[in-house]
This record gives sequence, C-alpha cells and structure tokens, in this order.
Amino acid sequence: MGTAALGCPVERSSTAAASTRNACRIIITLSALLTLAPGQAMSQGMTTGIMSPPANVRPPYLTNVGIEQHLDSQIPPDLAFVDDAGHPVKLGDYFGKKPLILNLVYYNCPMLCGEELAGLSSAMRVVKFDLGKEFDVVTVSFNPKETPELAAAKKQEYLKRYGRPNAAAGWHFLIGSAESINALTKAMGFQYQYDATKNQYAHATAIMVLTPQGRISRYFYGVDFPPKDLRMGLVEASQGKIGNAVDQVLLYCYHYDPAAGKYGAVVSNMLKIGGALMVLILVGMILIFLRLEKSVSRRNHWSHAGGS
Repeated sequence: MGTAALGCPVERSSTAAASTRNACRIIITLSALLTLAPGQAMSQGMTTGIMSPPANVRPPYLTNVGIEQHLDSQIPPDLAFVDDAGHPVKLGDYFGKKPLILNLVYYNCPMLCGEELAGLSSAMRVVKFDLGKEFDVVTVSFNPKETPELAAAKKQEYLKRYGRPNAAAGWHFLIGSAESINALTKAMGFQYQYDATKNQYAHATAIMVLTPQGRISRYFYGVDFPPKDLRMGLVEASQGKIGNAVDQVLLYCYHYDPAAGKYGAVVSNMLKIGGALMVLILVGMILIFLRLEKSVSRRNHWSHAGGS
C-alpha cells in the first residue's frame, strides 16, 4: 500500500484500486475548480457606479443637483408631514420597528420619479422579504405644492405594481411643507433645483436604506436597483434581525462600496470561504472512498474465504 497525491490510498491490485484512483481524479478536479471559482466570482461580482460630473462642468440648471452621502446620519424624527390619507405624521412614527427604504420624488414628475418608483417596485417583487412585514418604505414628495390626494393615487398605482397582499400598511406616501422638505433633503444630502421655465424639478435619483432607528445605512443610485443589493442592504440595516445564514455569508463576501452605491466582491474573504469549502469537500470525499475501499476489501476477503 502506497500513498498518492492528496492522501489518497493506492492499492496495486483488486477492484478497490480502480475505484480509489477514480476518486482521486475526482478530488483533484474538484480542487482545481474550487481554486478557480473565487477569481471568477470576483470578476463577475465587481461593479462600478456612474459618477456625477463635478459641479463646475455641469449645465447651469444642474449646478445644484446631486446626492452627497451622509452615511450613518440620523434622519430627524420630529419632521412633520402629511400622509396619503391626509393625517399629520412625523418621520419618527415609522422608526423603531424594522429597516426602512426612504426615497424622495415628486408625484407630478413627468419621467424620472416614475421610473424610480417602478424600478423600486420591481426590485421589491424579486426580494423575498414582504413589504410591511420585514421592512417599510417611506416615499416623500419634495414639491410642497402637492396634495394628499395625489399621494394616495400614486400609492395605489405602485401598490398595484408591487402586487403582494397587505402591503398598503407598509408603504407610506407623504407630502410636506417647504420647511420640513428642506430639513429632510439636507439631512439626506439630496440636492435638487427648480426649473421655472419648464415648471419641473431637476434632481438625481436614489433610494436610501435606513436602520430601524432612522440612521442612513446605504444609498443605491439610479432607477434600476439590483434585488441582491437591496436584500443585502436591508439585512445589514436590520443588524441581522431579518435574513438567514446565506445572507450572512454573502455579506462576508460582498461589502458595500459607497462611491459606486453597490456591493462588490471582497476577494480575500471569498478565497477564505472557497478554501474552507475545498478542504471540507476533500476530507468528506476521502472518508467516503476509504469506507468504500474497506467495504470492497471485506467482500473480496469473504469471497476468497468461501472459495477455499
């Protein structure tokens, strides 16, 4: 009896030898695949965001438009707004229970805001968490002239797009005074500009994920939000109170990149997990084939004993 690579036993004769050699080939192949996998995952998982041009090279009507990240800043809980049913509320009414998605739009926006709300609805449909159960959404108009009736109409439109039952209690569409809006946009780093010639607002698009206490945890830019990023952002903001063990592994392998507004692969962590999995698989397969070899040897022994 000798030894081969990776500690596989070699027997120079008997049917066990063939099965053992095949086992070694399988193990070596698995080793190679597992070694390559982290590098492939890294190349596929890394993403970059679209960066805004500097203020001094923007068109005049976009000079004051953009988003300045205020990660870990507290959203003022005492800011007063009115909900889609016409009831006075404070932002703090939505804090304290579950993570939140907060976004700023205006309901009469002819293009971008509708695209943002549609993209958010689509992403939430894919995420397994239920709106109103594991997380809430607060959508606030930054146009102080809009009404609760308009907010209610938008709520019904996008609840229909979302399509899951019992979501109405979890998605809140608010309007407010200029004072409250200005305080909220300042806290969020959301900069916009009114264009009087077009009677429209120039603005960027993003959603913010808040902790249950109302602190800004993550920014996701654009109008199309990857469900994987949205789920991981909610899990992180909840401090692990929602999600499962797979989410924790993903958060170990992927970290949030504030500049890109996305999650990117952490190569060193992926290599660690890949190496640990490789060792576990190799040990498991070696044990299985050792038991198989012993079983074959016993059968051969009894067959020889019976023949004699």
